[in-house]
Amino acid sequence: MNRLGKKANETLIEMARSADDDIAILTKFKPSQSEGEECNGPETISTAGSEIPSSSEGLNSTETTLLIPEHQVIDKRHQSKDSIFFRDGVRRIDFVLSYVDDLNKEWEKKLERRKEFESNLQKAGLELETEDKKESEDGKIFFVKIHAPWEVLITYAEVLNIKVPIRENDIPPMVENPLDCVLFPLRLPEKVMHPEPDYFTAPFSKDKQELYLINDESTFFSPSMRNRIVNYILTRCPYGTEEGKKKFGIKRLLNNGTYTAAYPLHDCQYWKKASDPNCDSERYTLYMEWARFLRFYKEQPLVLIRKYYGEKIGIYFAWLGFYTEMLFLAAVVGLICFLYGLFTMDENMSSKEICDPAIGGEIIMCPLCDRDCEYWRLNTTCESSQYSHLFDNVATLFFAIFMGIWVTLFLEFWKRRQARLKYEWDLVDFEEEQQQLQLRPEYEAKCTQKKKNPVTQEMEPYLPLTSQAVRFCISGATVLFWVSLIIASMIAVIVYRLAVYAAFASLMENTQTLQPISGVLTPQLATSVTASCLNFVIIMILNFFYERIAIWITDMEIPRTHMEYENRLTMKMFLFQFVNYYSSCFYVAFFKGKFVGYPGAYTYMFNRWRNEECDPAGCLIELTTQLTIVMAGKQIWGNIQEAIVPWICNWWGRRKARNNPENLYSRWEQDHDLQTFGALGLFYEYLEMVIQFGFITLFVASFPLAPLLALMNNILEIRVDSWKLTTQYRRPVAAKAHSIGVWQEILNGMAILSVVTNAFIVAFTSDMIPRLVYYYAYSENEDSPMSGYINNSLSVFLISDFPERNEPKENPENFVICRYRDYRYPPDHEKKYLHTMQFWHILAAKLAFIIIMEHVVFIVKFFVAWMIPDVPADVKAKIKREKYLTQKILHEYELEKLKERLCQGDTRATEKEFIATEGRMELSRAM
Repeated sequence: MNRLGKKANETLIEMARSADDDIAILTKFKPSQSEGEECNGPETISTAGSEIPSSSEGLNSTETTLLIPEHQVIDKRHQSKDSIFFRDGVRRIDFVLSYVDDLNKEWEKKLERRKEFESNLQKAGLELETEDKKESEDGKIFFVKIHAPWEVLITYAEVLNIKVPIRENDIPPMVENPLDCVLFPLRLPEKVMHPEPDYFTAPFSKDKQELYLINDESTFFSPSMRNRIVNYILTRCPYGTEEGKKKFGIKRLLNNGTYTAAYPLHDCQYWKKASDPNCDSERYTLYMEWARFLRFYKEQPLVLIRKYYGEKIGIYFAWLGFYTEMLFLAAVVGLICFLYGLFTMDENMSSKEICDPAIGGEIIMCPLCDRDCEYWRLNTTCESSQYSHLFDNVATLFFAIFMGIWVTLFLEFWKRRQARLKYEWDLVDFEEEQQQLQLRPEYEAKCTQKKKNPVTQEMEPYLPLTSQAVRFCISGATVLFWVSLIIASMIAVIVYRLAVYAAFASLMENTQTLQPISGVLTPQLATSVTASCLNFVIIMILNFFYERIAIWITDMEIPRTHMEYENRLTMKMFLFQFVNYYSSCFYVAFFKGKFVGYPGAYTYMFNRWRNEECDPAGCLIELTTQLTIVMAGKQIWGNIQEAIVPWICNWWGRRKARNNPENLYSRWEQDHDLQTFGALGLFYEYLEMVIQFGFITLFVASFPLAPLLALMNNILEIRVDSWKLTTQYRRPVAAKAHSIGVWQEILNGMAILSVVTNAFIVAFTSDMIPRLVYYYAYSENEDSPMSGYINNSLSVFLISDFPERNEPKENPENFVICRYRDYRYPPDHEKKYLHTMQFWHILAAKLAFIIIMEHVVFIVKFFVAWMIPDVPADVKAKIKREKYLTQKILHEYELEKLKERLCQGDTRATEKEFIATEGRMELSRAM
């Protein structure tokens, strides 16, 4: 194992805490070298030894630039600036800060903040180099380039518990898949899928650098690791005291305008490789092999994505890819169920009877609204009843049960996939060490009281219980208010449906130009389509406010850790989106047509608008319409927002560089003009997909083609997300994540809820159960059991019993009776207009079906979940192997050190200590 570079005699970061506010700050970081210290390789370039100085302590960036000696000024005409290195061409740029030195009333305060902040960054060991605004393309922006030297990297690698290679993986690969030859067209080149060997890793320790495979200090830590370390320092570096409180962190400086941007650099142009051979050009590889739509059928280079963007983004694309793969199976089954409905349309006895002029043409239906609506013949809904059969058939029941099992398989197999990634990406012990024990800088800044941490035994800030209670009460009240606003908007849409139905009915009845399409475009369908479109517009408007409200509420609660912050924000946003997107579907599925009453005793909303009735063929076709419009509209709008809007913004911003040659438009300027991905960029991607997951699981019984639409969208979504991330956005700061977080629990909850909703849709929204009850209990025709069903499902009403409020204005054909959809006794029966026994039989059958379906699906779900282990056996073996090797290597290292001390006559290295170390090695082997 080779080791290049000098080992600092003292490399310390003192995370001191102020006595007055208990805020962690970074203090002096002073690498030094003892005289006569030997090194195993060439010296690394330090700021002190370089001819090109970094920013001087105590000076701002502008003043520092003016102090650069004349021979160091760069001639823009002779140097290519499309580089990711300092001017010396050796030190890598790990982060860039930018600012505009505008002369406003805050100028002096911002100047002082920058001066203090950059001085503290240097004290923390970072090296800075400033590009004057005269060097920028627009002559207005200063760029501060940041480099983390080796001493800083190894110190923070230990602080952040970063795992690094100790030995190449010696476990033989899995047995080759016999389908590999078939799947070969879907594969990417091996050098893209696995750009480097697989290693066993261990947490980095400065005192044991000889243990690690350090071949080159400049490349030992990947760029994503480097920018993560620098970002960690930037978020905790102080910049002064204001209003009696310590202020720190680049986030605050960005919010108050001291800096305009802070970002790591892409390594090259996305459309061509870097001219510098020291650059890996990973961005170019990602674009060519991953981010182009023509590669939609190829697998994703997850290892390279993780290496370039970090584990958090990598695991999102891993989940999205796995979800899309599993959707393929659901889409195929859903398509088969749809085709079954299509091919059996001519065999549907219900639609035949409705369309038959001798049956449906002779049945006079009661008006669907008061006064303005007329009596109508049942066969006018012929086409809609035929289309309803596409989704309301026996295959619907099968598909609802299938999706209940599919969602369990998806979640269980994802756990296995996630466990494999968790091991391969060195995230096995990540959560406790990185997420739970690290405080958010905002929490430290806002919490003035402190108490002893039972884990670390150190004094740290905390939020008193009374303050937490008050904040949670305000948060809960705000959430309830906005959820109530969503429900109010849904009620407004329902009122719209009730109010415009009569207008549509009158318009279509009296307009001759609409007569040719009156069979397809019924008043019910016209009302449903326009209401769905209106509802979608309201959803988009409310989403704009919900995002900001959820962030404001979560900030007000002051969560303790980053993981806690994300979890709280996720739950609030999901609650808002759940009610916003699904409320209209729940209304159509479970409320519309269920509380109508009957002619002469209709129920009214607010005692004014008569409740809607379902089509004689059922409400399922309207639920399908609602689901299709909202789901498809959301996906189209999402792709426009994600792809077209950033492209237009970047195109507009790049116009200023068109007249400049490439060597004058620097890498940091090019990236500065790109869009910002943001800390919540990934959050919105997850939210979009989880909402889609709800559409294809909660209401899939009404629309078997929903998984196919989702599959087509996701194939596009993967390439759109990868394209915009690679070409339109600045490089995000790398972050670790060992799972998809709280989204896993949300998906589990939706999977359970989906069984219930689909059971209720089959029972109460579709006509499946009433038809089955008629088939087995009430049919009188053995040769054609379903004949007579339509007549049986319609009750009789005597027109003379209409109260004046309900009676149509005109009855030109002098009808005596009309029919309506219900199971009630006729007017000449002693139980006039009361529910018949058949109604109770059907209700009992519906409830029995719900109970049976739920229990069957849940039993299968839990059995499947029990049968499939969460962690694959080979992953368990690798984890044990890595732990064993790590312990063995560490023990051998300690044993060698003890031998050296004994040979040198060190009396402190006793024989008992030597024996104890050997015994520990033997115990490790036995374990």
